Amino acid sequence: MSDPAAPIGGRAPPFGLWERMLAGRYLRAKRSQGGVALISVISFIGIMLAVATLIIVMSVMNGFRTELLGRILGFNGHVFVAGPVLDGDARDAAVARIAKVPGVVQVAPIIEAQAIAMGPTQISGAIVRGIAPKDLAATKIVSGNIARGSIRGFGEGEFGGDIIVVGERLAQALGVAPGDVLTLISPTGGATAFGGTPLQKTYTVGGTFSVGMSQYDQAYIYMPFAQAQLFFGREGTADVIEVKVADPDKATQMKAAVNRAAGPLAMVTDWTQRDSSFWGALKVERNVMRLILMLLVAIAAMNIISGLVMLVKNKGRDIAILRTMGAGQGSILRIFFMSGASIGVLGTAVGLAIGIVFCIYIGPIQQFVEWASGQAVFASDVYFLNRIPAKVDWREVAIITFWALAMSFLATLPPAWRASRLDPVEALRYE
Repeated sequence: MSDPAAPIGGRAPPFGLWERMLAGRYLRAKRSQGGVALISVISFIGIMLAVATLIIVMSVMNGFRTELLGRILGFNGHVFVAGPVLDGDARDAAVARIAKVPGVVQVAPIIEAQAIAMGPTQISGAIVRGIAPKDLAATKIVSGNIARGSIRGFGEGEFGGDIIVVGERLAQALGVAPGDVLTLISPTGGATAFGGTPLQKTYTVGGTFSVGMSQYDQAYIYMPFAQAQLFFGREGTADVIEVKVADPDKATQMKAAVNRAAGPLAMVTDWTQRDSSFWGALKVERNVMRLILMLLVAIAAMNIISGLVMLVKNKGRDIAILRTMGAGQGSILRIFFMSGASIGVLGTAVGLAIGIVFCIYIGPIQQFVEWASGQAVFASDVYFLNRIPAKVDWREVAIITFWALAMSFLATLPPAWRASRLDPVEALRYE
């Protein structure tokens, strides 16, 4: 009965059983048998760590961008309308028309100005945003993240009443809580014959909000729109109309439709124009980091070459015997190709699993590291967010996997091709 691992009639199907058996045997061979197990292990670990690192870093950068994008755009809006349309009855008519544009989910006239906030223990600068009660309720990133108190009573009373909503970090710095009074000073609130004069007024803190970004939690105060008009001397007008759309990435495409609805005198911009330098820098940083780490994967794959070159040199006698028994050059090439490529495949697979699992459990890992070290590894006042974000982009994972496998296969080809071109006579001459 014939051996299933041996070629039949001098020929065997490509990547057949006997080729796979020899490839696995050479890969597992001990040093005393001419194998390169240690170099294979080093190559495997290098590719595994490079792939895992690339997936983790890119997922964290994707998560960082997604979190920033979601919170910044959820807080500020996507399209902004300015110009003469903000004055008088024209503003309400424009708001009604813009709200009917397909894809628009919220339209809110706002007033935004700087003020000085005085609490019982501290004085701090603040950004006061005047907004209608229904628009504040619709801004879920604020109304859905009330830390203390509530927004009940916001906007009730003459000229909107005197209840305000304060960022949690700002409230803590000023030493106020829901129910306490907070004094605000407007630099240009009072209009006189000699120009604007500072205006001081006491308000009641109705609630505090925490959106998870120190940039907003320690600087912003929400005030009823009518009260902000009075307090900052904006009677009958607004600073801007904020428009939120269903898909922020399509805000640029929707500018034309919003502009038509707002009127010919309106000036329309979108979020990409307001923070173009910030988002541009974030995109460049992400692309450069991807390139550097992909080069790291390529360098790790190059270790396969050294291991396979040594394997070919040590197995010269075996190659010569296989050739004299009828094995073709293609069979030899495939045997050593599989020996090297299997290292890349296994390293990529394990690195892929480690990277994805790390990203899924990055929250508990962060907590464990902070508990073990006793220090915060992701300070919210430095990185804007209060936790390390991670978002696995499966399309990017597929690209990383393809790149790692391609580099492993390319690194395997030169020594495998050299093995297939080995002259059996020269290999056996000194044996």
